[in-house]
Amino acid sequence: MRIAIFFLMPLLMFAKIHYAKVEPYETVVLKSAVSGLVLEADLEAEGTMVEGERIIHIDDRLDKVNLQDSQSSLLLLEQMFDLNKEIVQSLKESMQRQEGYFRRISKLQTASRTQKDNAYSSFVSVKTQYLTTKEKVISLQKQIIDMKYRIAQLQDTIRKKSIVPQKKYLYKLMVREGDFVNPGTPLGEVQDVSRAKLVLFLEPDELKDVKDRTVYIDGKKTEYSVDKVWDVADEKFISSYRAEIYLPAPKERFSKLLKVELK
Repeated sequence: MRIAIFFLMPLLMFAKIHYAKVEPYETVVLKSAVSGLVLEADLEAEGTMVEGERIIHIDDRLDKVNLQDSQSSLLLLEQMFDLNKEIVQSLKESMQRQEGYFRRISKLQTASRTQKDNAYSSFVSVKTQYLTTKEKVISLQKQIIDMKYRIAQLQDTIRKKSIVPQKKYLYKLMVREGDFVNPGTPLGEVQDVSRAKLVLFLEPDELKDVKDRTVYIDGKKTEYSVDKVWDVADEKFISSYRAEIYLPAPKERFSKLLKVELK
């Protein structure tokens, strides 16, 4: 029995040692969604937590003028739409009365041919006005829809020209005042430091039941576990598989190197 215990002890005690840096939970490169001249780049915000403050401003002056004009145009279109709807209703009533008069007089033998022709002409004329105005109402309705879409586009463009991270650590800015950017141009790098992660690269023989293993950090047993394991080998470490352990954010600084063992 002692012999069995002797041979099992190395399997339990000697896990492979990994060294991992305490990294922010997520790092994102912000890229421009629009074109324009950079009017403002807040370099002083680098290395700080940004909470709803604008760090980059891309020229949106013409967009704002265009938006104001479009909103005024929308108001006029809506007024024209309401007015023409009233005209359509009036023409519809007039057309119905004229149609009723024409049908009555067309049955009267005492009415002359001229009277009947005039009644028909009046009915056709009113009906034409009614249909023409109704068509205008439909056209105005379409213009209103198009204008609302244009306004939404302009509002979206204006919003995208002000980069305002929410509770993110601004690691660095990649543009300066006076730069011209296009869609896809990198603007800056932000990090989610609300929690941290350790990135390990495990050998294939370490993957079995890896999520059930106990994590030791700097020789001390912890309550952490391996949270995520890639099923495809890493691009750089082609014989290893990436794994991540998620931790609370450090009280001091990130980037501390830790010794990690999975037992």
